[in-house]
Amino acid sequence: MFEKKVYLQRRTVLKSKINSGILLFLGNEESPMNYKDNTYHFRQDSTFLYYFGISEPSLAAIIDLDEDQVILFGDEMGIDDIVWMGRQKTLEEKSLDAGLTKVLPLAQLEAYVKQYLDKKRHIHFLPPYRPENKIKLANWLNLPIDQLKEKASLDFIKAVVAQRSVKSVEEIEELDRAAAISADIHLMVMQQAKPGLYERELAAKIQAAALASGGNLAYPVILTVRGEILHNHYHGNQLRDGQLVLNDSGVETALGYAGDLTRTFPVGKKFSVEQKDVYDIVLNAYTQAKNLLAPGVRYLDVHLTACKVLAQGLKDIGLMKGNIDDAVQAGAHAMFFQCGTGHMMGLDVHDMEDLGEQYVGYTDELTKNTTQFGLKSLRLGKALETGYVLTVEPGVYIIPELIDRWKAANQFTEFINYDKLEQFRNFSGIRVEDDFLVTENGSRMLGKHLALSTEEIEAIRSEAY
Repeated sequence: MFEKKVYLQRRTVLKSKINSGILLFLGNEESPMNYKDNTYHFRQDSTFLYYFGISEPSLAAIIDLDEDQVILFGDEMGIDDIVWMGRQKTLEEKSLDAGLTKVLPLAQLEAYVKQYLDKKRHIHFLPPYRPENKIKLANWLNLPIDQLKEKASLDFIKAVVAQRSVKSVEEIEELDRAAAISADIHLMVMQQAKPGLYERELAAKIQAAALASGGNLAYPVILTVRGEILHNHYHGNQLRDGQLVLNDSGVETALGYAGDLTRTFPVGKKFSVEQKDVYDIVLNAYTQAKNLLAPGVRYLDVHLTACKVLAQGLKDIGLMKGNIDDAVQAGAHAMFFQCGTGHMMGLDVHDMEDLGEQYVGYTDELTKNTTQFGLKSLRLGKALETGYVLTVEPGVYIIPELIDRWKAANQFTEFINYDKLEQFRNFSGIRVEDDFLVTENGSRMLGKHLALSTEEIEAIRSEAY
Protein backbone atom coordinates (compact mmCIF):
# COMPACT_ATOMS: atom_id res chain seq x y z
CA MET A 1 0.00 0.00 0.00
CA PHE A 2 0.96 3.62 -0.43
CA GLU A 3 1.15 5.83 2.66
CA LYS A 4 -2.12 6.50 4.49
CA LYS A 5 -2.19 10.14 3.36
CA VAL A 6 -2.48 9.05 -0.30
CA TYR A 7 -5.81 7.29 0.28
CA LEU A 8 -7.12 10.04 2.53
CA GLN A 9 -6.32 12.62 -0.14
CA ARG A 10 -7.86 10.55 -2.93
CA ARG A 11 -11.13 10.17 -1.02
CA THR A 12 -11.16 13.86 -0.11
CA VAL A 13 -10.85 14.83 -3.79
CA LEU A 14 -13.59 12.41 -4.78
CA LYS A 15 -15.98 13.72 -2.12
CA SER A 16 -15.53 17.23 -3.45
CA LYS A 17 -16.72 16.20 -6.92
CA ILE A 18 -20.17 14.80 -6.03
CA ASN A 19 -22.70 16.82 -4.09
CA SER A 20 -24.70 14.30 -2.08
CA GLY A 21 -25.73 10.70 -1.60
CA ILE A 22 -23.92 7.43 -0.96
CA LEU A 23 -20.90 6.24 -2.93
CA LEU A 24 -20.95 2.44 -2.95
CA PHE A 25 -17.72 0.54 -3.68
CA LEU A 26 -17.72 -3.24 -4.19
CA GLY A 27 -14.43 -5.06 -4.01
CA ASN A 28 -13.90 -8.33 -5.85
CA GLU A 29 -14.52 -11.86 -4.58
CA GLU A 30 -12.38 -14.93 -5.05
CA SER A 31 -13.25 -16.56 -8.39
CA PRO A 32 -13.16 -20.38 -8.56
CA MET A 33 -11.45 -22.09 -11.49
CA ASN A 34 -13.25 -25.42 -11.21
CA TYR A 35 -14.42 -25.76 -7.60
CA LYS A 36 -14.88 -23.35 -4.72
CA ASP A 37 -11.50 -23.60 -3.00
CA ASN A 38 -9.38 -23.74 -6.17
CA THR A 39 -9.41 -20.11 -7.23
CA TYR A 40 -7.84 -17.95 -9.90
CA HIS A 41 -5.19 -15.46 -8.82
CA PHE A 42 -7.06 -12.80 -6.82
CA ARG A 43 -7.08 -9.29 -8.25
CA GLN A 44 -8.83 -6.51 -6.37
CA ASP A 45 -11.16 -4.15 -8.22
CA SER A 46 -8.97 -1.27 -9.39
CA THR A 47 -11.25 1.54 -8.25
CA PHE A 48 -11.55 -0.05 -4.80
CA LEU A 49 -7.76 -0.42 -4.76
CA TYR A 50 -7.31 3.21 -5.79
CA TYR A 51 -9.41 4.66 -2.97
CA PHE A 52 -8.88 2.09 -0.21
CA GLY A 53 -5.65 0.26 -1.03
CA ILE A 54 -6.59 -3.11 0.52
CA SER A 55 -6.04 -6.08 -1.78
CA GLU A 56 -8.23 -8.62 -0.05
CA PRO A 57 -11.40 -10.41 -1.21
CA SER A 58 -14.93 -9.87 0.12
CA LEU A 59 -14.68 -6.19 0.98
CA ALA A 60 -16.97 -3.25 0.29
CA ALA A 61 -17.12 0.37 1.36
CA ILE A 62 -19.44 3.33 1.42
CA ILE A 63 -18.76 7.03 1.51
CA ASP A 64 -21.74 8.91 2.94
CA LEU A 65 -21.35 12.36 1.41
CA ASP A 66 -24.12 13.95 3.51
CA GLU A 67 -22.92 12.68 6.88
CA ASP A 68 -19.21 12.79 5.97
CA GLN A 69 -18.71 9.15 6.94
CA VAL A 70 -16.63 6.35 5.45
CA ILE A 71 -17.33 2.73 6.38
CA LEU A 72 -15.37 -0.36 5.35
CA PHE A 73 -17.31 -3.64 5.32
CA GLY A 74 -15.49 -6.95 5.72
CA ASP A 75 -14.78 -9.78 8.11
CA GLU A 76 -11.78 -10.54 10.27
CA MET A 77 -9.97 -13.83 9.80
CA GLY A 78 -11.47 -16.74 11.68
CA ILE A 79 -9.49 -19.66 13.06
CA ASP A 80 -10.12 -21.70 9.89
CA ASP A 81 -8.64 -18.87 7.80
CA ILE A 82 -5.62 -18.69 10.09
CA VAL A 83 -5.10 -22.47 9.88
CA TRP A 84 -5.09 -22.45 6.08
CA MET A 85 -3.51 -19.06 5.37
CA GLY A 86 -1.52 -18.16 8.48
CA ARG A 87 -1.93 -15.09 10.65
CA GLN A 88 -1.88 -11.90 8.63
CA LYS A 89 -2.56 -8.28 9.43
CA THR A 90 -6.04 -7.88 10.81
CA LEU A 91 -8.62 -6.08 8.72
CA GLU A 92 -8.70 -3.35 11.34
CA GLU A 93 -4.93 -2.88 10.98
CA LYS A 94 -5.24 -2.75 7.20
CA SER A 95 -8.07 -0.26 7.45
CA LEU A 96 -5.97 2.02 9.63
CA ASP A 97 -3.21 1.84 6.99
CA ALA A 98 -5.78 3.25 4.55
CA GLY A 99 -6.94 5.96 6.96
CA LEU A 100 -10.22 4.20 7.79
CA THR A 101 -11.53 4.10 11.34
CA LYS A 102 -14.91 2.41 11.03
CA VAL A 103 -15.08 -1.27 10.03
CA LEU A 104 -18.29 -3.33 10.11
CA PRO A 105 -19.02 -6.98 9.27
CA LEU A 106 -19.77 -7.54 5.61
CA ALA A 107 -23.21 -8.96 6.45
CA GLN A 108 -24.31 -5.49 7.61
CA LEU A 109 -23.81 -3.89 4.21
CA GLU A 110 -27.17 -5.04 2.85
CA ALA A 111 -28.99 -3.54 5.83
CA TYR A 112 -27.24 -0.24 5.26
CA VAL A 113 -28.22 -0.26 1.58
CA LYS A 114 -31.86 -1.04 2.46
CA GLN A 115 -31.82 1.78 5.02
CA TYR A 116 -30.57 4.24 2.40
CA LEU A 117 -33.25 3.10 -0.03
CA ASP A 118 -35.99 3.46 2.60
CA LYS A 119 -34.83 7.02 3.27
CA LYS A 120 -34.70 7.67 -0.50
CA ARG A 121 -30.99 8.43 -0.33
CA HIS A 122 -29.25 8.45 -3.72
CA ILE A 123 -26.95 5.44 -3.98
CA HIS A 124 -24.22 6.03 -6.54
CA PHE A 125 -22.62 2.86 -7.92
CA LEU A 126 -20.23 2.06 -10.77
CA PRO A 127 -21.10 -0.41 -13.56
CA PRO A 128 -20.28 -3.90 -12.22
CA TYR A 129 -18.33 -6.38 -14.35
CA ARG A 130 -18.14 -9.40 -12.03
CA PRO A 131 -21.25 -11.66 -12.01
CA GLU A 132 -21.38 -11.91 -8.21
CA ASN A 133 -21.41 -8.13 -7.82
CA LYS A 134 -24.09 -7.82 -10.49
CA ILE A 135 -26.26 -10.24 -8.53
CA LYS A 136 -25.71 -8.40 -5.24
CA LEU A 137 -26.56 -5.01 -6.70
CA ALA A 138 -29.59 -6.32 -8.56
CA ASN A 139 -30.97 -7.87 -5.35
CA TRP A 140 -30.22 -4.92 -3.09
CA LEU A 141 -31.46 -2.23 -5.47
CA ASN A 142 -34.40 -4.21 -6.92
CA LEU A 143 -33.09 -3.79 -10.44
CA PRO A 144 -32.91 -6.26 -13.35
CA ILE A 145 -29.31 -7.26 -13.98
CA ASP A 146 -29.48 -6.03 -17.57
CA GLN A 147 -30.35 -2.52 -16.34
CA LEU A 148 -27.40 -2.11 -13.96
CA LYS A 149 -25.10 -0.59 -16.56
CA GLU A 150 -27.57 2.11 -17.59
CA LYS A 151 -28.52 2.81 -13.96
CA ALA A 152 -24.91 3.28 -12.85
CA SER A 153 -24.13 6.79 -11.62
CA LEU A 154 -22.77 8.99 -14.41
CA ASP A 155 -21.57 11.56 -11.86
CA PHE A 156 -19.65 8.84 -10.02
CA ILE A 157 -18.15 7.44 -13.24
CA LYS A 158 -17.00 10.84 -14.47
CA ALA A 159 -15.53 11.81 -11.09
CA VAL A 160 -13.52 8.58 -10.86
CA VAL A 161 -12.31 8.82 -14.47
CA ALA A 162 -11.21 12.44 -14.04
CA GLN A 163 -9.26 11.60 -10.89
CA ARG A 164 -7.71 8.31 -11.93
CA SER A 165 -6.70 9.61 -15.37
CA VAL A 166 -4.15 12.07 -13.98
CA LYS A 167 -1.38 10.07 -12.36
CA SER A 168 0.27 11.20 -9.11
CA VAL A 169 4.00 11.10 -8.38
CA GLU A 170 3.58 7.81 -6.51
CA GLU A 171 1.70 6.26 -9.40
CA ILE A 172 4.24 7.40 -11.98
CA GLU A 173 7.00 5.75 -9.94
CA GLU A 174 5.05 2.48 -10.02
CA LEU A 175 4.34 2.77 -13.75
CA ASP A 176 8.02 3.53 -14.42
CA ARG A 177 8.91 0.43 -12.43
CA ALA A 178 6.41 -1.73 -14.31
CA ALA A 179 7.68 -0.53 -17.70
CA ALA A 180 11.34 -1.00 -16.73
CA ILE A 181 10.82 -4.56 -15.47
CA SER A 182 8.77 -5.32 -18.58
CA ALA A 183 11.63 -4.03 -20.78
CA ASP A 184 14.11 -6.29 -18.99
CA ILE A 185 11.86 -9.28 -19.59
CA HIS A 186 11.43 -8.40 -23.27
CA LEU A 187 15.19 -8.19 -23.67
CA MET A 188 15.58 -11.59 -22.01
CA VAL A 189 13.09 -13.12 -24.47
CA MET A 190 14.84 -11.50 -27.42
CA GLN A 191 18.13 -12.98 -26.21
CA GLN A 192 16.83 -16.49 -25.57
CA ALA A 193 14.48 -17.18 -28.49
CA LYS A 194 15.83 -19.77 -30.94
CA PRO A 195 14.51 -21.94 -33.78
CA GLY A 196 13.05 -25.14 -32.38
CA LEU A 197 11.68 -23.62 -29.19
CA TYR A 198 7.93 -23.57 -28.67
CA GLU A 199 6.08 -20.34 -28.00
CA ARG A 200 4.98 -21.76 -24.64
CA GLU A 201 8.60 -22.06 -23.49
CA LEU A 202 9.14 -18.32 -23.97
CA ALA A 203 5.74 -17.48 -22.50
CA ALA A 204 6.68 -19.50 -19.42
CA LYS A 205 9.90 -17.51 -19.04
CA ILE A 206 7.89 -14.27 -19.15
CA GLN A 207 5.47 -15.45 -16.49
CA ALA A 208 8.29 -16.72 -14.28
CA ALA A 209 10.13 -13.40 -14.53
CA ALA A 210 6.95 -11.45 -13.76
CA LEU A 211 6.39 -13.46 -10.58
CA ALA A 212 10.06 -13.21 -9.64
CA SER A 213 9.81 -9.41 -9.85
CA GLY A 214 7.40 -9.40 -6.89
CA GLY A 215 4.35 -8.69 -9.01
CA ASN A 216 2.51 -10.60 -11.70
CA LEU A 217 1.48 -10.39 -15.32
CA ALA A 218 -0.59 -7.33 -16.18
CA TYR A 219 -2.50 -9.42 -18.75
CA PRO A 220 -2.14 -12.85 -20.38
CA VAL A 221 1.03 -13.10 -22.47
CA ILE A 222 0.79 -12.62 -26.23
CA LEU A 223 3.87 -14.44 -27.56
CA THR A 224 3.32 -15.69 -31.07
CA VAL A 225 4.66 -16.28 -34.55
CA ARG A 226 1.12 -15.53 -35.75
CA GLY A 227 1.37 -11.81 -35.09
CA GLU A 228 -1.53 -11.01 -37.40
CA ILE A 229 -3.84 -12.32 -34.64
CA LEU A 230 -4.00 -9.21 -32.47
CA HIS A 231 -4.64 -10.88 -29.10
CA ASN A 232 -3.24 -14.34 -29.72
CA HIS A 233 -2.90 -16.34 -26.49
CA TYR A 234 -2.20 -19.68 -28.18
CA HIS A 235 1.36 -20.80 -27.46
CA GLY A 236 1.63 -24.13 -29.28
CA ASN A 237 3.66 -23.17 -32.36
CA GLN A 238 7.31 -24.07 -32.80
CA LEU A 239 9.65 -21.25 -33.80
CA ARG A 240 11.19 -21.60 -37.26
CA ASP A 241 13.90 -19.58 -38.97
CA GLY A 242 12.33 -16.98 -41.24
CA GLN A 243 9.39 -16.28 -38.92
CA LEU A 244 8.76 -13.23 -36.76
CA VAL A 245 8.05 -13.38 -33.02
CA LEU A 246 5.59 -10.81 -31.67
CA ASN A 247 5.90 -10.41 -27.90
CA ASP A 248 3.19 -8.28 -26.25
CA SER A 249 3.57 -8.65 -22.49
CA GLY A 250 3.89 -6.56 -19.37
CA VAL A 251 4.34 -6.77 -15.64
CA GLU A 252 1.93 -5.61 -12.97
CA THR A 253 3.67 -4.35 -9.83
CA ALA A 254 2.70 -5.51 -6.35
CA LEU A 255 0.63 -2.32 -6.03
CA GLY A 256 -1.30 -3.15 -9.19
CA TYR A 257 0.23 -0.81 -11.81
CA ALA A 258 0.70 -2.12 -15.33
CA GLY A 259 3.40 -2.18 -17.97
CA ASP A 260 2.44 -2.91 -21.59
CA LEU A 261 5.22 -3.33 -24.17
CA THR A 262 5.44 -4.98 -27.57
CA ARG A 263 8.44 -5.87 -29.68
CA THR A 264 8.65 -7.91 -32.87
CA PHE A 265 11.88 -9.69 -33.81
CA PRO A 266 13.08 -12.40 -36.19
CA VAL A 267 13.42 -16.01 -35.08
CA GLY A 268 16.70 -16.03 -36.98
CA LYS A 269 19.54 -13.52 -36.80
CA LYS A 270 18.17 -11.11 -39.39
CA PHE A 271 14.95 -9.68 -40.74
CA SER A 272 14.19 -10.57 -44.34
CA VAL A 273 14.07 -7.66 -46.81
CA GLU A 274 10.25 -7.63 -46.72
CA GLN A 275 10.16 -7.91 -42.92
CA LYS A 276 12.61 -5.04 -42.53
CA ASP A 277 10.64 -2.87 -44.95
CA VAL A 278 7.40 -3.35 -43.04
CA TYR A 279 9.08 -3.06 -39.64
CA ASP A 280 10.58 0.29 -40.61
CA ILE A 281 7.15 1.50 -41.72
CA VAL A 282 5.69 0.58 -38.33
CA LEU A 283 8.62 2.14 -36.49
CA ASN A 284 8.19 5.38 -38.47
CA ALA A 285 4.50 5.49 -37.50
CA TYR A 286 5.42 4.84 -33.86
CA THR A 287 8.04 7.62 -33.89
CA GLN A 288 5.79 10.21 -35.51
CA ALA A 289 2.88 9.31 -33.22
CA LYS A 290 4.87 9.49 -29.98
CA ASN A 291 6.45 12.78 -31.05
CA LEU A 292 2.97 14.34 -31.21
CA LEU A 293 2.10 13.56 -27.59
CA ALA A 294 1.48 16.75 -25.61
CA PRO A 295 -1.26 18.39 -23.53
CA GLY A 296 -4.16 19.55 -25.69
CA VAL A 297 -3.41 17.18 -28.58
CA ARG A 298 -6.32 14.90 -29.43
CA TYR A 299 -5.28 11.27 -29.45
CA LEU A 300 -7.65 10.81 -32.38
CA ASP A 301 -5.28 13.02 -34.38
CA VAL A 302 -2.28 11.01 -33.15
CA HIS A 303 -4.04 7.88 -34.37
CA LEU A 304 -4.91 9.35 -37.78
CA THR A 305 -1.31 10.51 -38.21
CA ALA A 306 -0.07 6.99 -37.49
CA CYS A 307 -2.58 5.62 -40.01
CA LYS A 308 -1.39 8.00 -42.73
CA VAL A 309 2.27 7.24 -42.06
CA LEU A 310 1.53 3.52 -42.28
CA ALA A 311 -0.47 3.98 -45.47
CA GLN A 312 2.25 6.07 -47.12
CA GLY A 313 4.87 3.48 -46.22
CA LEU A 314 2.71 0.69 -47.58
CA LYS A 315 2.19 2.68 -50.77
CA ASP A 316 5.96 3.10 -51.09
CA ILE A 317 6.42 -0.69 -51.14
CA GLY A 318 3.48 -1.24 -53.47
CA LEU A 319 0.80 -2.59 -51.14
CA MET A 320 -1.36 0.54 -51.26
CA LYS A 321 -2.00 3.14 -53.95
CA GLY A 322 -3.95 6.31 -54.65
CA ASN A 323 -4.39 9.36 -52.44
CA ILE A 324 -3.33 8.50 -48.89
CA ASP A 325 -5.58 11.04 -47.14
CA ASP A 326 -8.57 9.70 -49.07
CA ALA A 327 -7.56 6.12 -48.29
CA VAL A 328 -7.40 6.74 -44.55
CA GLN A 329 -10.63 8.74 -44.53
CA ALA A 330 -12.37 5.84 -46.29
CA GLY A 331 -10.81 3.28 -43.94
CA ALA A 332 -8.86 1.36 -46.59
CA HIS A 333 -5.73 1.29 -44.39
CA ALA A 334 -7.63 -1.01 -42.00
CA MET A 335 -6.71 -3.89 -44.31
CA PHE A 336 -3.35 -3.57 -42.55
CA PHE A 337 -4.13 -1.75 -39.26
CA GLN A 338 -7.40 -2.91 -37.71
CA CYS A 339 -7.12 -1.42 -34.23
CA GLY A 340 -6.28 1.81 -32.40
CA THR A 341 -2.84 3.35 -31.89
CA GLY A 342 -3.10 3.24 -28.09
CA HIS A 343 -5.09 3.36 -24.88
CA MET A 344 -4.97 4.81 -21.37
CA MET A 345 -3.00 2.83 -18.81
CA GLY A 346 -2.58 2.71 -15.04
CA LEU A 347 -4.02 0.33 -12.48
CA ASP A 348 -5.57 -1.45 -15.47
CA VAL A 349 -3.64 -2.19 -18.62
CA HIS A 350 -6.67 -0.74 -20.45
CA ASP A 351 -7.24 1.81 -17.75
CA MET A 352 -10.79 2.01 -16.36
CA GLU A 353 -12.25 0.10 -19.30
CA ASP A 354 -14.94 -1.23 -16.94
CA LEU A 355 -16.27 2.31 -16.48
CA GLY A 356 -17.08 2.79 -20.15
CA GLU A 357 -14.95 3.73 -23.13
CA GLN A 358 -17.04 6.82 -23.88
CA TYR A 359 -16.13 8.31 -20.48
CA VAL A 360 -12.51 7.15 -20.33
CA GLY A 361 -11.35 7.69 -23.89
CA TYR A 362 -13.77 10.30 -25.16
CA THR A 363 -15.78 13.30 -23.94
CA ASP A 364 -19.25 14.78 -24.26
CA GLU A 365 -17.85 16.97 -27.06
CA LEU A 366 -15.92 14.15 -28.77
CA THR A 367 -18.01 11.01 -28.88
CA LYS A 368 -17.09 7.84 -30.69
CA ASN A 369 -19.98 7.49 -33.10
CA THR A 370 -18.28 5.61 -35.93
CA THR A 371 -18.80 2.06 -37.11
CA GLN A 372 -15.84 2.25 -39.51
CA PHE A 373 -13.72 -0.90 -39.36
CA GLY A 374 -10.50 -0.05 -37.53
CA LEU A 375 -11.51 3.38 -36.24
CA LYS A 376 -14.28 1.85 -34.13
CA SER A 377 -11.58 0.02 -32.17
CA LEU A 378 -9.75 3.21 -31.12
CA ARG A 379 -10.13 3.24 -27.31
CA LEU A 380 -8.71 6.75 -26.83
CA GLY A 381 -9.59 9.84 -28.86
CA LYS A 382 -9.87 12.79 -26.47
CA ALA A 383 -7.40 15.63 -25.91
CA LEU A 384 -4.46 14.65 -23.71
CA GLU A 385 -3.70 16.23 -20.34
CA THR A 386 -0.56 16.45 -18.24
CA GLY A 387 -0.38 13.33 -16.10
CA TYR A 388 -2.08 10.96 -18.53
CA VAL A 389 -0.31 7.64 -19.13
CA LEU A 390 -0.97 5.83 -22.39
CA THR A 391 0.47 3.46 -24.96
CA VAL A 392 1.61 4.09 -28.51
CA GLU A 393 1.36 0.87 -30.52
CA PRO A 394 0.92 1.02 -34.29
CA GLY A 395 1.20 -2.16 -36.29
CA VAL A 396 0.76 -3.89 -39.63
CA TYR A 397 -1.22 -7.12 -39.66
CA ILE A 398 -1.73 -9.23 -42.80
CA ILE A 399 -4.88 -11.29 -42.22
CA PRO A 400 -5.59 -13.80 -45.03
CA GLU A 401 -9.33 -14.00 -44.29
CA LEU A 402 -9.64 -10.21 -44.53
CA ILE A 403 -7.81 -10.18 -47.86
CA ASP A 404 -10.22 -12.78 -49.24
CA ARG A 405 -13.34 -10.97 -48.04
CA TRP A 406 -12.40 -7.52 -49.25
CA LYS A 407 -10.99 -8.81 -52.55
CA ALA A 408 -14.13 -10.82 -53.28
CA ALA A 409 -16.23 -7.72 -52.60
CA ASN A 410 -13.98 -5.51 -54.75
CA GLN A 411 -13.58 -3.32 -51.70
CA PHE A 412 -11.13 -0.39 -51.83
CA THR A 413 -9.63 -1.52 -55.15
CA GLU A 414 -8.62 2.10 -55.77
CA PHE A 415 -6.40 2.02 -52.66
CA ILE A 416 -5.24 -1.60 -52.19
CA ASN A 417 -2.96 -3.44 -54.58
CA TYR A 418 -4.42 -6.93 -54.16
CA ASP A 419 -1.99 -8.59 -56.61
CA LYS A 420 1.01 -7.38 -54.63
CA LEU A 421 -0.74 -8.15 -51.32
CA GLU A 422 -1.05 -11.83 -52.30
CA GLN A 423 2.74 -12.04 -52.12
CA PHE A 424 2.50 -11.00 -48.43
CA ARG A 425 -0.37 -13.34 -47.61
CA ASN A 426 1.60 -15.32 -45.01
CA PHE A 427 3.61 -12.39 -43.70
CA SER A 428 1.96 -12.39 -40.19
CA GLY A 429 2.17 -9.12 -38.22
CA ILE A 430 4.42 -6.50 -36.63
CA ARG A 431 3.68 -4.27 -33.65
CA VAL A 432 5.88 -1.86 -31.67
CA GLU A 433 4.64 -0.49 -28.33
CA ASP A 434 5.88 1.61 -25.43
CA ASP A 435 4.25 3.46 -22.52
CA PHE A 436 4.30 7.25 -22.24
CA LEU A 437 3.58 9.90 -19.64
CA VAL A 438 2.16 13.19 -20.93
CA THR A 439 4.20 16.02 -19.41
CA GLU A 440 3.74 19.79 -19.35
CA ASN A 441 5.84 20.25 -22.48
CA GLY A 442 5.29 16.99 -24.33
CA SER A 443 5.85 13.45 -23.10
CA ARG A 444 8.44 10.99 -21.88
CA MET A 445 8.70 7.27 -22.29
CA LEU A 446 8.26 5.27 -19.10
CA GLY A 447 10.75 2.64 -18.02
CA LYS A 448 13.96 2.25 -20.01
CA HIS A 449 15.08 2.00 -23.60
CA LEU A 450 14.44 -1.35 -25.24
CA ALA A 451 15.88 -2.16 -28.67
CA LEU A 452 13.73 -0.50 -31.33
CA SER A 453 15.58 -0.30 -34.64
CA THR A 454 16.17 -3.32 -36.85
CA GLU A 455 19.91 -2.79 -36.33
CA GLU A 456 19.57 -2.92 -32.54
CA ILE A 457 17.33 -5.98 -32.68
CA GLU A 458 19.56 -7.84 -35.15
CA ALA A 459 22.60 -7.17 -32.93
CA ILE A 460 20.80 -8.82 -29.99
CA ARG A 461 19.60 -11.71 -32.14
CA SER A 462 23.09 -12.32 -33.53
CA GLU A 463 24.50 -12.58 -30.00
CA ALA A 464 21.81 -15.15 -29.14
CA TYR A 465 23.34 -17.72 -31.52
